[in-house]
Amino acid sequence: MKGPLFYAKILLFGEYGIIKDSKGLAIPFNSYKGALKTAQHLTGEAKKSNENLLNFYEYLKTLDSDLVIFDLEAFKNDIANGMYFDSSIPQGYGIGSSGALVASIYDKYATDKITVLENLTRDKLIKLKAVFSLMESFFHGKSSGLDPLNSYLSLPILINSKENIEATGIPSQKEGKGAVFLLDSEQVGETEPMVNIFMNKMKNEGFRKMLHEEFVTYTDACIDDFLKGNVKSLFGNVKNLSKVVLANFKPMIPNAFHKVWEKGIQTNDYYLKLCGSGGGGYILGFTEDYEKAQKSLENYKLEIVYRF
Repeated sequence: MKGPLFYAKILLFGEYGIIKDSKGLAIPFNSYKGALKTAQHLTGEAKKSNENLLNFYEYLKTLDSDLVIFDLEAFKNDIANGMYFDSSIPQGYGIGSSGALVASIYDKYATDKITVLENLTRDKLIKLKAVFSLMESFFHGKSSGLDPLNSYLSLPILINSKENIEATGIPSQKEGKGAVFLLDSEQVGETEPMVNIFMNKMKNEGFRKMLHEEFVTYTDACIDDFLKGNVKSLFGNVKNLSKVVLANFKPMIPNAFHKVWEKGIQTNDYYLKLCGSGGGGYILGFTEDYEKAQKSLENYKLEIVYRF
């Protein structure tokens, strides 16, 4: 048995802001993926995954919601028969490892599932996101449901607000010099502690003001520019966003990267932003000249996500 593939996701814009109703833009990232598989003899990662699925089953059993019904009997039997989630998506890297797992479980065991082939109305997308939020809370304590939604649909998703999300198209990639890339911090980040730091910061009026007036403003502008293909304007807004994040989200940026972050802003070789909740994992980079960024970041592992 091998289930369908579910891909990683990258939240290009909107991390933390979407908790407070800014816009967000998430795209599937097909370089990493996962699928449900079964084996008779489980060892190592597969065994760990199987045990994790059993814990997830116990959690789903306790869910009291009218939103979704699962065939829990089938899920339990498959776990007993050696089912595990075989995934190349690195965990704690901000690209949706738990999201892909959640999407695969919903796809296989939800009895009244909304399928990708349906006409995906806004109501259906909101319902799916709510279901995925409930499910993924098992992993993070609090989840927007966006990662599994992206993985499940395998489409770019535009978040206009909590109650207004839509599948969207993004401009096709060009063979230009510019790029969006991942920078590997080579350390794992955990979502829950980072979200807790953010929630504590939100108690501060000055932080809330900055979030509303600067962070959300630049995030929304970046998304508009990206979707319309206004590359010149995009880089101006990404630079401003990068500055705001460095000034106000330092705990979410691994210490070793504070200077690297600053260097990008000063040289204009590249601009960095958080990828997911931060604290480790990948950092997202934007550059108008990828070769120049590569030279500037020669000591780090980079991976291209999108070309301008």
